[in-house]
Amino acid sequence: MAEKYVVRLTAEEREELTALTSKGQAPAAKIRHAQVLLKADADGPNWPDARIADAFSIHLNTVAGIRKRWVCQGLEAALNRPPQAHPSRGSKLDGAGEARLLALSCSEPPPGQARWSLRLLADRVVELGIVERFSHESVRRVLKKTNSSPICVSRGSFRPSRTASSWPGWKIYSILNCLPPDRRVPLIGRDEQPVQLIQETRSPLPALPGHPPRMDYEYERNGTATVFLFTEPLQGHRQVHVRERRTATDWAEEIQHLLEVEYPEADRIRRVCDHLNTHKLGSLHEAFPPDTARRLAQRLGDSLHPQARPWAQYRRTGTQRPHPAMPGSSDSQSGDLASGNPGVGNPAQHRAEAG
Repeated sequence: MAEKYVVRLTAEEREELTALTSKGQAPAAKIRHAQVLLKADADGPNWPDARIADAFSIHLNTVAGIRKRWVCQGLEAALNRPPQAHPSRGSKLDGAGEARLLALSCSEPPPGQARWSLRLLADRVVELGIVERFSHESVRRVLKKTNSSPICVSRGSFRPSRTASSWPGWKIYSILNCLPPDRRVPLIGRDEQPVQLIQETRSPLPALPGHPPRMDYEYERNGTATVFLFTEPLQGHRQVHVRERRTATDWAEEIQHLLEVEYPEADRIRRVCDHLNTHKLGSLHEAFPPDTARRLAQRLGDSLHPQARPWAQYRRTGTQRPHPAMPGSSDSQSGDLASGNPGVGNPAQHRAEAG
């Protein structure tokens, strides 16, 4: 059956629609309408409406509407959605009313309710005389504008704000206030950071009289590396090494260098590090023979994790020496690791050391 509205594109219109569909930068609905017009072109594919609707998974009425708007109103009207016959009405609440609704959603819920619901908020808005009628869907739209929700609860770890006097902090300087300098048992902070290596694609231009040196903004990747940092803030010493990766073997080799080259005369070393899975004494057994791993493990002392703040209790009690190892930390198993049995803890040894 012949179509009532025939689409016949000019060469310029066909070129414009082809460019619109190939670039993919326009809204999806506009691209779909352009594809429909190209397939409905009488001087081109000349597909019937049923085939177009089946190919693009749209309704027959949508195809007929695009044809009609192209014939009656032109190309722009066919590419864009038709205006709504009944524009949506604005919100019944003004700015002050929306502010009262937001404040109400942040207040305590009614007795017997765990939290506010959209329907409870809608009923309370009417009871307070803010508006005569209000639906729960209108409440949802108002709350959505401010990313508010009475039913969503953010769950996770958080810490209340505290003053500097009541919050010892989890930075390394909090540990320094508790531990006196000791060359036989130094306190070492260590961490690693992966970095991206880049190189210039064009040679920088040197500085000239009246002109600073110039460098091109473009660069290209030249691999990656890992920066290992060891610092002893009580003595003002730091050591930086660069490696290709940050595996357990790399960490073990850095520890070996720290113990045998940097601190050969130290009895043991206290470390401040995070909970990365390679920061454990078992990495020594993966990298070295058992004898070497045990010898290095025996010289590795406490492993302090800043987030756990084990030094806070010693600051309160006035004790200068921190806990040997926190239960549950990566080095709480150091007793058996040092004896050559990685992965098995010794609670009795921890209790003896803690006592």
